[in-house]
Amino acid sequence: MNNYEEIKQFREQYIKEKENAQQLNAFHDKVMEKTVHVAMEKVEREQGQIPAPFAFFIMGSAGRQEQSVWSDQDHGIIFEGDEQFTSYFLTLGEEIVHGLEMVGYQKCDGKVMASEPMWTKTRQSWEKKIHEWLDNATWQSLRHFSTFFDSRVLIGNSFLLSDVKQVAFEYLEQHVHVYERLIDNVDFIRKGIGIFGQLLPEQSGEMSGRINIKTTTIFPYVNALRLLALVDKCEEASTAGRFQLLKNKYPFLQDYEEIYLKLLKFKHLYTKDAKDYDEVHHVAVKSLRKRDKQELKSFMKNGSELFQKTKKQVEIECSKW
Repeated sequence: MNNYEEIKQFREQYIKEKENAQQLNAFHDKVMEKTVHVAMEKVEREQGQIPAPFAFFIMGSAGRQEQSVWSDQDHGIIFEGDEQFTSYFLTLGEEIVHGLEMVGYQKCDGKVMASEPMWTKTRQSWEKKIHEWLDNATWQSLRHFSTFFDSRVLIGNSFLLSDVKQVAFEYLEQHVHVYERLIDNVDFIRKGIGIFGQLLPEQSGEMSGRINIKTTTIFPYVNALRLLALVDKCEEASTAGRFQLLKNKYPFLQDYEEIYLKLLKFKHLYTKDAKDYDEVHHVAVKSLRKRDKQELKSFMKNGSELFQKTKKQVEIECSKW
């Protein structure tokens, strides 16, 4: 696979064969990694060798290893050295965005991509940006910070991303009050169950009759484990990995880890045949058997319960500092 078209064909040929979420996300990693290497080779031919150590990292569902069959782009670059290299790495970021789009990953509507100056910076500039986001503590700045924190290096030097995350941990330890804002930032959970116990699908538009499984069901688990990872200074990006690393310290997580893994299987089963990125987050309520509807409601209720327990735990941990 030496060009984007060959990678696209490989992706289209094999992606539907993946039997579970773990296989699917490993496949996405392989496809994205190969795409980035082709982009790097193209830029090096045109612009010269990469001028400094760097890390290309992925965020969002890719960072958390929760991608579905269709996924958009969420990524950035950290590089070591002088600001003068910024234009080179932005050019690389633009080529990566182009390559990933050609292969089958649509651009991020919010422009959370390495082609944007906000997401491609020197290590020192990234550290300043972390302080800026947390100092401001606005709804938007904390949303950017949370997006960044769900990140892992796909190609390059992992220590660069690790160094920036450590800056975040140190800041939060010295400014414990920011945790209240971080909790408030994700405390709203879109209701998926009505007052009479019925599922609440979209009422209009192209997704009418479908329920958004990402916002109503998955996000409470994601947000809870991110908060605990921040408190515990855990760099792990994936929600499943965070469960593994944190459940011994926080025993209440053990009750929810298996539930979350079942949720990933449920999501994979009902979204693997989605036609596009918009559809992949929605499940047609009419397609669900009675037993599946009850299971989906259980996922939602347990997610809400987990988040409430996590809020209390974060308050306990912060009171110790």
